[in-house]
Amino acid sequence: MGKLKTYQEQLQEIVDKGINAAEEQQKKLAAKPFEYAEKLEAEAREYSVKNLRKRYNGYSDSLFEQLRTLNSRFGNFAADLVAKIEKEAAEGADAVSEVAEEVAEAAQDAKGLVAEKKPAARKSTARKPAAKKATTA
Repeated sequence: MGKLKTYQEQLQEIVDKGINAAEEQQKKLAAKPFEYAEKLEAEAREYSVKNLRKRYNGYSDSLFEQLRTLNSRFGNFAADLVAKIEKEAAEGADAVSEVAEEVAEAAQDAKGLVAEKKPAARKSTARKPAAKKATTA
């Protein structure tokens, strides 16, 4: 029976070693989240609420200043575009005005030519009204 007892003890040692190894691994794995939490807690303590507010406001101010700059650039671009369109429209209006003047001159010339070629109007003789005949019934 001594051999069975030895086997039993060896088996218990193997199981015990396995339990110890599993316990060690479990503690290592379980320690990780706590290590990260402790690290975050320490880093969070470095920042006071006032410092966080100051940083937030700084980033916020920077963002809105960049948006204002972008809006200003867009406004300048739009103003240049509008000026260009207005210039082209004015040039187009001048061209239309010139053409309208030429058409008006041509119309006046045509009117003059028509007036020259028109035969003189004859005076019609005035007719005397016919006497009314009275009918008796």
